[in-house]
Amino acid sequence: MTFEQLRTFLWVARLGGFRKASERLHLSQPAVSTRISNLEDELQAKLFERGPGDLVLTKQGQQLLGYAEQMLFVEEEIKNRVANPAETEGLFRLGASETIAQAWLPRFIEAFSTQFPRVNVDLTVDISLNLRAAILERRLDLAFLMGPISEYSVKNLALPQFDLHWYKSKQINDVDLAEIPIISYSSKTRPYRELTSELSRRVGPKSRVFSSASLSASLKMIASGIAVGPYPRVLAARHLEANEVEEFDPGFVPPPLEFTASYLAEPRSFLVENSAEIARDVAVNWHNAHPS
Repeated sequence: MTFEQLRTFLWVARLGGFRKASERLHLSQPAVSTRISNLEDELQAKLFERGPGDLVLTKQGQQLLGYAEQMLFVEEEIKNRVANPAETEGLFRLGASETIAQAWLPRFIEAFSTQFPRVNVDLTVDISLNLRAAILERRLDLAFLMGPISEYSVKNLALPQFDLHWYKSKQINDVDLAEIPIISYSSKTRPYRELTSELSRRVGPKSRVFSSASLSASLKMIASGIAVGPYPRVLAARHLEANEVEEFDPGFVPPPLEFTASYLAEPRSFLVENSAEIARDVAVNWHNAHPS
């Protein structure tokens, strides 16, 4: 029995098929099938049954899965704690919301690359809804998103929150929220839902709310006087420095944005868990240096 066989078995079990496992492991399907067949021969036990769709673990397969997860995590932990972490190789699939991307993400990438110089990073910047789906579908290893993800299979590490501030163009004097459009995050996000609910209560049906998944485009619209809106200071920093926008008080402020470093708890990965810890440290240091 080899670690390669156990690793292959684990991904076939987790992803429910040889094809998906072959894509994840960058192997051919015959190679995956051969490893599983050899493992079954060595253990003299059938590990999978063909179900209506995906493969289904047998009783023996379920027993082996727990051991395989423990053994492979220990292997990875030994490599990263006893051996030199700088020798770790592979592809790390990272997702981040645009707010994080414009705040401390570059510092995280720098810290990650220093500790794991031989690991390649595949970065996706998207709205939290899409990042959440990518985590659950195992298309991302770690995501910095507006969380937490309320799934038993997901581990959420709390990150510092971002306070929101209202911004308007310097060209505008008095702001009437019943007259000027308000622009917010994508319509599929919590900030948008919370803002529209509060505006409905305070302003009534006359309020108009635009939504945009591009936060940089939203701030440009605010700077041009098309709309006003609540955003973290880090997003408005360039426009504030250019004297294009300014903060104002319409009488209420939406709740802060809460972020998490989220990843699948099983199978455990030392690289992913350690990366989430690095992210939390980087985020705390960044927020301490940039009061919101």
